Amino acid sequence: MSNAAQQTRLGQLMDATRAIQRALHDQAAQGQDIAEAASPAPVAWLTPPAPPTVERAARGAERWLDGSASHRGRTLAYKLYVPPHVSDCGTAQRPLIVMLHGCTQGAADFAAGTNMNALARQAGALVLYPEQTQHANAQRCWNWFKPQHQERGRGEPEALAMLIRSIVAEHEVDGSRIYVAGLSAGGAMADILGRCYPDLVAAVGVHSGLPSGAASDLGSALSVMRQGAAPRADSGATAPVPPTIVFHGDADATVHVRNATAIVEAVRAAHRDPSGTLPEANASEGSAPAGRRYTRTVYTDGDGGARAEYWRLHGAGHAWSGGSAQGSYTDPTGVDASAEMLRFFLAHPLRTVVDA
Repeated sequence: MSNAAQQTRLGQLMDATRAIQRALHDQAAQGQDIAEAASPAPVAWLTPPAPPTVERAARGAERWLDGSASHRGRTLAYKLYVPPHVSDCGTAQRPLIVMLHGCTQGAADFAAGTNMNALARQAGALVLYPEQTQHANAQRCWNWFKPQHQERGRGEPEALAMLIRSIVAEHEVDGSRIYVAGLSAGGAMADILGRCYPDLVAAVGVHSGLPSGAASDLGSALSVMRQGAAPRADSGATAPVPPTIVFHGDADATVHVRNATAIVEAVRAAHRDPSGTLPEANASEGSAPAGRRYTRTVYTDGDGGARAEYWRLHGAGHAWSGGSAQGSYTDPTGVDASAEMLRFFLAHPLRTVVDA
């Protein structure tokens, strides 16, 4: 894996990812499970979130905090961006964006690559970056492909939900404006979290990710990454599904672009109206200032609301579109995915707020 890390630092993203996949495959062949064992019955937080390890600035100032929380005996570290207060009273509740990194990444790297903090500062939003542990997954991937991490009240979705609730309680977050986005494995976990907790998550952003339930073990995960997930036969309409925005490069050699289509179609099916009519698709073509072309398709319901939005990035690989070269797995030539996600999120507050 040292080769993969070196290739990532050199910007050789595809070579690094292939090295990671080879390592994962070798570990599976040797019977070495890269993830934690099946989760026990859900329990409450064992310890409250630890206080930030940096000194608190004066009230109202911009902050970049480190913290941690323990759940089921596992400590989940995080970084939290808190924008400056724009009002004198400093009591206005603000949105929260939860950003889930991809494999081999961490909070600081993901923050630098997506440039989400700078955008959030303008919008007055907090940004939470949970970090996967190497103990839970050797490559620091979120375990989206394991059944115990695909359900409400279990595994990583529950740990993330409880972390989000603790941040909401401590930092004056607007409970109707909590959003989750992620890249690759983080994008897959974002889709899972939105489906497991539609009473908590108002909208979801998936970049180069995979649909919830697409795999049940490492072997099926590698298969669906290579070949893509087929649209699910069931509509998923028995449970609420948050509005979702999807970005995916159609030249992605790590996670096939068919996975993006499967995510969008599942969201679209979940938002069919009582007569069975699906949200209508409206497509347009465009290009980013640096030249990367895209097709943007917006799926609107009968009330004109956008239930899903899909940006197919032409010629793009496995990287965050419009990201900064200061972080790994970014494509600076693409449309600004962070800005478009933030725009989509803020247009979709939670319709019914449930006390977190």
